[in-house]
Amino acid sequence: MEFETLCVHGDEKAYEPTGALSMPIYQSATFSHPGLGVSSGYDYSRLQNPTREHAENLLCKLEGGVDALAFSSGMAAIAALMELFSPGEHFIFSDDIYGGSYRLFSSINRKNGLKSNSVNTSDFEAVAAAIRPNTKAIFVETPTNPMMQVSDIARIATLCKQKGLLLIVDNTFLTPYFQRPLEIGASIVVHSATKYLGGHNDTLAGFLVAGSAELSEKLRFIFKTTGAGLAPFDSWLIARGIKTLAVRMDRQQESALRLAGWMRGQRKIRAVHYVGLPEHPGYAISKKQASGFGAMISFELDSQESAKRVLESVRLIRFAESLGGVESLVTYPYLQTHADIPVETRKAKGIGDTLLRLSVGLESANDLITDLDAALNG
Repeated sequence: MEFETLCVHGDEKAYEPTGALSMPIYQSATFSHPGLGVSSGYDYSRLQNPTREHAENLLCKLEGGVDALAFSSGMAAIAALMELFSPGEHFIFSDDIYGGSYRLFSSINRKNGLKSNSVNTSDFEAVAAAIRPNTKAIFVETPTNPMMQVSDIARIATLCKQKGLLLIVDNTFLTPYFQRPLEIGASIVVHSATKYLGGHNDTLAGFLVAGSAELSEKLRFIFKTTGAGLAPFDSWLIARGIKTLAVRMDRQQESALRLAGWMRGQRKIRAVHYVGLPEHPGYAISKKQASGFGAMISFELDSQESAKRVLESVRLIRFAESLGGVESLVTYPYLQTHADIPVETRKAKGIGDTLLRLSVGLESANDLITDLDAALNG
């Protein structure tokens, strides 16, 4: 089946004897046993729930994985993922990364004895040089949040295979519609499903997609033990969102390309970071490993005052954290999503007080340009 069809019909188990086209919400904490030593396949919703399983089956099929696990948030998924590692073991992560991931890696993981350091994962030589004898994994965001750096997944995957390391790829920005990391060598894929997979800014969710049966078994043990599984109603919302993933991504990318092109001609915008622009440093790699560029744009203004004016003047675009929904959102990484990253580190990566990040939604591109133009020049 084609991807668009898989989004709608990818879970063959979803069709009930009742003929319901929408997977029912099994709002049950526990399930009765037909007999001693006999199970319907469901015992307790912390372990598995039919509605959650439906959402997991859909994403597993879309990513081409062995198993997918649905969590209560993207950060819950990453926190569970870190339980694969033991005190004293080391992992490498992208130095331009979501602030919540950085906070976890630099505080709770460190407190628990895990070692880590960040590198520019778009620089392959820097990645190779950062590997230590106790390194167990490389965690890559690509494109990164918020500077949109692109890492060569296949090349890093080859390095990981040579060194016996796991390659973990956060695929939140592009989703499996535009990028399928497992097919080019990744071991595990991470999603904040709150974003494009859900697509409507109405629920929190996260996923881990395992590329092997061995990793699936380990992650399932962590999943049932730590207990951060996605609730039935939220699972239903995510599965419903996935049905329109392909059409939303196509339309949002189309608008993002128009907005990025328009931004390049604005005198108050000093730089536009969008992977779909041919001058972007990661454009060629992205063309090689992905089928699209997504709908995330970061842009730098001529002053902090201009940035403040845009945030306070936009009307159609909402000044809010998060991304990937049908509504366009603009955020201020310096004081919001990346506020927990040390100031020196933020500034070194270009995350300064003039940088804004725009998630392009499903509104008319013309209306979005009009809104931004009024905020910039009105």
